[in-house]
Amino acid sequence: MFSIDKSLVPDHEGFGLAPYELYWRDLCPYLQSRGYLLRPRYQPGWEPSWKILNIGVLQAEDHIGLPLHATSSIDAVRVSDNKVVYLKKVRNTSLELELSRYFSSQDLRDDPRNHCVPLLDVIPHPTDPEVSFMVMPWLRLVDRPPFETVDNALDFGEQLLEGLTFMHEHGIAHRDCAFPNVMMDASILFPEGCHPVARDFLPDFSDEAPRLPRSAGRVTYYLIDFGISSRFSPDDSPRLVLGRDGIDDSVPELSANVPYDPFKTDVYIAGSLLRQLFLKKYSNMDVIDPLVASMTEANPDGRPTISQVLDAWRTIQQDASVIHRWRRLKPRNEFILEGIVREIISMVHSNRGFQETDYQFRVDGMDCPRTLESSRVTVMLAIEPSSTCSELVVQIQYAHGPPFCSG
Repeated sequence: MFSIDKSLVPDHEGFGLAPYELYWRDLCPYLQSRGYLLRPRYQPGWEPSWKILNIGVLQAEDHIGLPLHATSSIDAVRVSDNKVVYLKKVRNTSLELELSRYFSSQDLRDDPRNHCVPLLDVIPHPTDPEVSFMVMPWLRLVDRPPFETVDNALDFGEQLLEGLTFMHEHGIAHRDCAFPNVMMDASILFPEGCHPVARDFLPDFSDEAPRLPRSAGRVTYYLIDFGISSRFSPDDSPRLVLGRDGIDDSVPELSANVPYDPFKTDVYIAGSLLRQLFLKKYSNMDVIDPLVASMTEANPDGRPTISQVLDAWRTIQQDASVIHRWRRLKPRNEFILEGIVREIISMVHSNRGFQETDYQFRVDGMDCPRTLESSRVTVMLAIEPSSTCSELVVQIQYAHGPPFCSG
């Protein structure tokens, strides 16, 4: 019927509970008493559904365990509103819990510039007084589903830089704002929801999850994981740190011996992330290249402040025409004909408003099936022998209507 990434399947015989999953199985009744329901796999007395229903193991929702890299956290459903949330085990004395509480305090949580992941609840451990569970929204990687338009990229950059500016204004440097420590709430794009681990599937794993294009609504991006962040009071001077921790090991100044400015480090890491997500992948995002270059200067003193970067980014947004902002992002390795066809499909999407429907490419006599949503489209490209762009003939024919355009 469909396949799933094998890395999501626990690596042990019979697809039963792995040793690290037993911890959550034992906590399941307590968490439910606090209003949080774990998946059937972690319920006491769980029996694999594939044995009861006599179906293939990989067809059963409850064969899906926890990702091996995230054994200190688990997905759950908040009983009060049926929302999927994320539980993370932390020490009560951890800076991450302290900062999460601070950013979710009444004075800060409603500030629209605050892009720190909200702390929805804190659950004390039932037997260990030194441990609690942070409850946060369930989020996705920022590029799954992929960015589609220039506007998507510019919006991501604005939210990222706005969130870091907000943190810096409150004397806090993130120090690890690299991929995947910036995530998104994309629930608006999945009207029927999706599975918290097998994220391209419905919550019950019965089929692939329907997905709207990113133009259907604005997603919200959040900074997560304040485990190595640094906090300073207004009177602290100089505001310097030591340490080589963090995901992005390309930061030039990282040192265990020579103090450095963590706020300038945030600027570098954010610039490196923007380069990774956009400049390296897409040919029509070069407008941000000079700004990203300044953010990633080898000498921290040569970098702008994060608020200066945000101002410059917003100038780029304001100067971009509406047409340019709504153009699709063009992969650098894209062939010319492929790009032309994708431009047409992008135009059809924006003008007809359909999402993912059945359509077909016809390029020089070759049929290339695709899968999209509400009607069937045939795209025919015919290039005259002299092969210039002005002589390209394009026709888009809908099964349920007249040609959209030809010329």
